[in-house]
Amino acid sequence: MVIEMKPDDFIVSKTDTKGRITYTNKIFMKMAEYSEAELLGKPHNIIRHEDMPRAVFKLLWERIEKKEEIFAFVINKTKNGNSYWVYANVTASLDVKGNIIGYYSVRRYPNPKALELIKPLYAKMLEAEKKGGMEAGTKVLMDVLKEKGVSYDEFVISIQK
Repeated sequence: MVIEMKPDDFIVSKTDTKGRITYTNKIFMKMAEYSEAELLGKPHNIIRHEDMPRAVFKLLWERIEKKEEIFAFVINKTKNGNSYWVYANVTASLDVKGNIIGYYSVRRYPNPKALELIKPLYAKMLEAEKKGGMEAGTKVLMDVLKEKGVSYDEFVISIQK
């Protein structure tokens, strides 16, 4: 079953540098169908859905490890096997010296029209990843961006509007 976020919901979580959850808000717990105790200290990928291309997470980690923010459409899996789509913004949390001390993510309601584009793109990326690994999935994404003549950021932000 697909659970839908409300348009005014914001899911918030923080992780340490290893991706272990250090904070979740109540909406995250409700959407993910986990208690706070079940989430804190666990790897954030506890909610990773099998329909999510690995290439998107590779791009995400490359960006946030360079202290660059990223926006992405993500499908998550709940404790009870349900799923939900989000429009995620992920950034590095820095200490006063500029060192990464963790990561911060805010997820909001994804534009349904954007998901009409993202779902078939992710399916195509997953199929490519099954045959040729993460590089093949990345190539599918880069080919789409090249065809549209936009960067990843331009594409993702424009379809969320």
